[in-house]
Amino acid sequence: MTTVMTIFAFFFTMMFIYWRPKGINEAIPATIGAVMVIVGGAVNISNLIDISTKVSGAAITIISTLVMALVLESIGFFHWIATILANRANGSGIRLFWYTNALCFLMTIFFNNDGSIMITTPILLLLLNSFQLKKHEKLPYLMSGALIATASSAPIGVSNMVNLISLKMINMNLYLQTAMMFVPSMFGLFFLLGMLFLVFHNEIPKTLPPMTVPITPRSFFHHPLKNRSVHDYMKVSEKKMKLILLFVLIVRISLFVASYMHIPVEIVALAGSFMLLGWRWYALKMKPYDLLVKAPWHILVFAFGMYVIIYGLNHIGFGYYLVQLLQPHVANLFQSTFIIGSTLSILSNVFNNHPALMIGTLTLTEMNIEPDILKVAYLAMIIGSDIGSLLLPTGTLATLLWMHILKKYHYHILWSTYIKITLLVIPPTVVLTLVMLYLWVSLLFI
Repeated sequence: MTTVMTIFAFFFTMMFIYWRPKGINEAIPATIGAVMVIVGGAVNISNLIDISTKVSGAAITIISTLVMALVLESIGFFHWIATILANRANGSGIRLFWYTNALCFLMTIFFNNDGSIMITTPILLLLLNSFQLKKHEKLPYLMSGALIATASSAPIGVSNMVNLISLKMINMNLYLQTAMMFVPSMFGLFFLLGMLFLVFHNEIPKTLPPMTVPITPRSFFHHPLKNRSVHDYMKVSEKKMKLILLFVLIVRISLFVASYMHIPVEIVALAGSFMLLGWRWYALKMKPYDLLVKAPWHILVFAFGMYVIIYGLNHIGFGYYLVQLLQPHVANLFQSTFIIGSTLSILSNVFNNHPALMIGTLTLTEMNIEPDILKVAYLAMIIGSDIGSLLLPTGTLATLLWMHILKKYHYHILWSTYIKITLLVIPPTVVLTLVMLYLWVSLLFI
């Protein structure tokens, strides 16, 4: 009965996450599924305490960075960025392609993949609509931006909540993960971007039409000194924007310093978000209530619920089955890199990368393999989870969120259109990134 209840809970949860009837929040089916697993007896109280310790730090870190992103959104930062992109493109659709992808990459690096999708997608739509581009001309920017934003969580673990949770289970700090992963995954990202450019080259407008609806930067720095011109006022606002961006960069770097010094990264992330909220309240008289309402608290519930379900699957023997299946193929570094990375790519597209990486991490911890090979196998899982998962729209929550946002803005992308592109660019990107990971760690770390 426990086995049946746990399996049913898993498939029930995944079905509703994919389907999302009436835009239902993914935390709701995850909670219902978790309750089923607990009632069925696959997870007990001690397991729940263990799950809480694993999930809480990562969830707090991600929510804190999302709050910082929402602060920037509330002061008009992203409208300011859109204005800069439009000006820098200087009428060239090709330049706009590179600039928009750079924006999506940096948004994920500075914040996280879900936050990047949530904020950059409406900004890109605003930008593209202002140029009055046709639907097929918007696709290269929107789709490449979404793929790059999601894949960009691979270089640094702090850009993806499930990566942070898994790091703790593998007993690997953020600093070491970035040192081993940044270079290989950046090669993969550059390759992916190049492939996307080649695929979309004929669809990208070479010359952009004049902006029919100029983007007006929203600014809350509305206290210019007397007798100042509009130009001087905008310069003051731009200077403040740059100072805020510098602060966010310092907070981001501090996370790695904290990890290196064995300080919980969630403490630094929380302090940074409180400082930015406090500054906004003091300088702009904007109380934090709006962001407390808009903050994605459901992430905590979703992560906890999914982990309960995965623990249940592991306890009924699914983890044991994977151990028996994979154990003979992880005897050395080469095998573990490619077998584990490929397996996670497949699992992520079938089950979604959140549960897939959780299952994979639990499986790795139960294998009797050398610590160095364990770390590399984990990094290969990240490549499969963050990049390989992009083959299907259901592979990541960020992609599902992206399609939901596009639908909200009346821009529909068919699954067939999506898969036609990803089949060309994702498999070779995964293979190249795994090759680079193997070569990088072989030369410098093992």
